[in-house]
Amino acid sequence: MTDRTAADLRRQIERTRHRLGATVEELAARADVRGRTRARAADLMDRAGAMTVQLRSTASQASYHMQERAGRAGHAVQVRAGRAGHAVQVRANRAGHAAQARAGHTAQGRGGRARHAVRDAAARVGRTAQDHALHARHGLRDNATRAGRTAERSAPAPVRVPVRFALRHPRPVVIVGAAAVALVAAGVIGRRRAKQ
Repeated sequence: MTDRTAADLRRQIERTRHRLGATVEELAARADVRGRTRARAADLMDRAGAMTVQLRSTASQASYHMQERAGRAGHAVQVRAGRAGHAVQVRANRAGHAAQARAGHTAQGRGGRARHAVRDAAARVGRTAQDHALHARHGLRDNATRAGRTAERSAPAPVRVPVRFALRHPRPVVIVGAAAVALVAAGVIGRRRAKQ
């Protein structure tokens, strides 16, 4: 009986030691505030980096789309103004020719003057329409620039310089932003694998 009791006691002592070792390891892990703080800081830095890249990409895309729309709208207005000016000139020429035919030889001088006056008026109307189209295009560009500046002002201070660059050079920033997102994602995956 004493052999069994001694063996049972040894097993029980061994189990108790094992439990105490696990408890000590758990307490040591909980007491490692510095390590947990570093891990938390690294995680927050990863998140901040990802958000920075996302903000840059979003601001650059918004600016690029606004400029593209402004360019298209300005071009469309210019095309319409050119067509309108041309149509007015054609009508003026027709009216001048009709006036010359009706007036005959005596009124030909007056018809020529009238035709020139109408042609000049049509040219002025066409130029005015083109000027309005140009002003509209500039206005759209200014609105796009204002929208980009608003995005720049609303970005956090460390992100403002990259956002400003993104607004000035949208295409390279989209490429660099995509590469940065890939690098940040690879870094996050690598850290998670290393922790496991």
